[in-house]
Amino acid sequence: MPTAGKVPLPAEGGPGASSTASRREDVLTRQRRQGARQRGCKEAQEGAPDNIQGITKPAMRRLVLRSGVKRISGLIYEETRNVLNVFLENFIRDAVTYTEHAKRKTVTAMDVVFALKHQEHTHYGFGG
Repeated sequence: MPTAGKVPLPAEGGPGASSTASRREDVLTRQRRQGARQRGCKEAQEGAPDNIQGITKPAMRRLVLRSGVKRISGLIYEETRNVLNVFLENFIRDAVTYTEHAKRKTVTAMDVVFALKHQEHTHYGFGG
């Protein structure tokens, strides 16, 4: 037991002490979470951030200013994210459809070109 006036060491139950049981519990929790992610469980997906928020305001601002626009409304950013999200959902769905039809598991450059062409956005330089 610690004596008066002396700071207890972690091994004596002082600050920074952790029991073997709590460390084992942390490891088990991490393993459960990892297993849930591998199985694609809902609980693993609930805490996932919305990736479309990775398209930041400064990044959009740089693109818009490069195109020659002088001022940008604050409402543009969220609207742009929504439009981009819809475009990407449709585009990726088409690319995956081409991949599945070819009985492959890897999306190729040609799948991407065909998906873009299907949406009337022709991309040159990759065949097709």
